[in-house]
Amino acid sequence: MTDTASPATGPQRHRHDAGPTIAILRGGTGDHVEDVIRTLVDSGVSAIEITTNTPRWREGIAWAAERYGSAASIGVGTVLDTRQLDEAAAAGATFAVSPHTDQAIGERAHERGLGWYPGAATPTEIVRAWQLGARAVKVFPAAPLGGPAFLKQVLAPLDFVDVIPTGGIGVDDAAEYLAAGAVAVGLGSPLVGDALTSGDLDALRGRAERLVAGLSR
Repeated sequence: MTDTASPATGPQRHRHDAGPTIAILRGGTGDHVEDVIRTLVDSGVSAIEITTNTPRWREGIAWAAERYGSAASIGVGTVLDTRQLDEAAAAGATFAVSPHTDQAIGERAHERGLGWYPGAATPTEIVRAWQLGARAVKVFPAAPLGGPAFLKQVLAPLDFVDVIPTGGIGVDDAAEYLAAGAVAVGLGSPLVGDALTSGDLDALRGRAERLVAGLSR
């Protein structure tokens, strides 16, 4: 891969374009995906990740990419193999997120022109993911690892790495992670709640607007 960064040869910033927050859509019935995406984007959320264990995830990505591709970044999450990445790219995804770091997935993402956000937890894993060409590293699960305090400690020596913490981050906690050095935060159920199952868009809109307002201060 050509888009790599190594501390030994001089750290380089990769181009990160997901915005300050990524809404993670996981699970549900598949019946409310379009309404949930519409509500999130209208509320100011700039990036949507639809995971591969969400019903009809391919159709959701295709719909969102066609309707909102110019207003928000649309990506795929829980990518476990290159086949899923290829399917997401064909549907119109522009970035791919994994809970782990897999070099083959990273190479395929690079070939398909997708931003690659692999998961990592330890400093060793974070640096390795960055060296393999991650556009940003998904620090996961962020809250159980120690939250903003953990992130700040890790980024003290690794300040050349762009990180996107996810996992257990609340709507009102997100700004603390940006203050600790994250380039963006990923929020799943604390933001989406049960909207993918119940279709409760009013509550979703309230959380999304509170999140966006908190991150813009």
